[in-house]
Amino acid sequence: MRAHARLIILLLITEVCAMNIARSQDYAIGADVSFLAQVEQQGLIFKDNGTPKPCLEILKDHGYNWIRLRLFHSPTELPNNLDYTIALAKNAKRLGFRFLLDYHYADTWADPGHQPMPKAWQGKSHQELVEAVFQYTRDTIAAFRDAGVLPDMIQIGNEITNGMMWPDGKLPENWDNLAQLVYAGINGVDAGRGNGRRPKIMIHIDRGADSKGTKAFFDKLNSYDIPYDVIGQSYYPWWHGSLNDLRRNLEFMAREYKKEIIVVEAAYNWQPGNYVGKPAPFPESPEGQREFLDELNRVVMQTPNGLGKGVFWWEPAVTGHLTIRGFFDDQHNALPVVTVFDRFTRK
Repeated sequence: MRAHARLIILLLITEVCAMNIARSQDYAIGADVSFLAQVEQQGLIFKDNGTPKPCLEILKDHGYNWIRLRLFHSPTELPNNLDYTIALAKNAKRLGFRFLLDYHYADTWADPGHQPMPKAWQGKSHQELVEAVFQYTRDTIAAFRDAGVLPDMIQIGNEITNGMMWPDGKLPENWDNLAQLVYAGINGVDAGRGNGRRPKIMIHIDRGADSKGTKAFFDKLNSYDIPYDVIGQSYYPWWHGSLNDLRRNLEFMAREYKKEIIVVEAAYNWQPGNYVGKPAPFPESPEGQREFLDELNRVVMQTPNGLGKGVFWWEPAVTGHLTIRGFFDDQHNALPVVTVFDRFTRK
């Protein structure tokens, strides 16, 4: 009996270890790198400890395992069309990254204050728009599949707190329309993936630290029985609230909706920018930026029932006036923030 008991204990220990490993592999250490190919094509060279290296390799060296890429319908000023996005996804997949695809269903930025209709769809009736969303999603997912980079997760819209594809899917007045558009996107994913594994479906809003706003949106969304897997939240403290507010909302979502939750957009400055002349939760400095991500990750990992499934930074390789939110200094050398996950992922 003693030998049998020891065997049972050993098997239980092995199972627990395997479960812990599986959970760690499921946790998304992610970055939106949608600008990356453009800046590297322009000749920008990133460095880690002074050593030149492709940005994706730097991220991989520091434990990052997911990328996020946005897709615009027919962009005229930004690079994020289908061919560009497939090429960048291929580079990331070669390095072993998982891939979250962010459909904006627009030709340019879509967010809570700006959800423009793609030019190609302007003037269509609602039913024509539903069919257009389905066909476009189906055909683009098929293109990713055929290129060998079928996404692992897909956002149906970007920060759709106030709907998408205005005016047809604008909230709060057009909830029925929005639900049908979201359904069309999900159905397009299933039609386009063929025999490929079904990507997880994310619904993404910008209420990371707002329990009341989160409840209002998802209670209404869930009344339409839309089949999704993951709640995505944006969290920028200067817009959305404190880390304690975020913690309370994560606890609320985990208890109320029992869905996986990812903070799919977050950032903080390494130079003064958003807290000039007012108190900041962390110094706007290289070390303060690192401390912010470390604490944010800690809050997400403490989400009840293991439902906090990851954090994505927006965007580590950004240039121009938003460089101060990226992972690299003015000489394009990696900042301390890139090391946050080293202790979790290095052996």
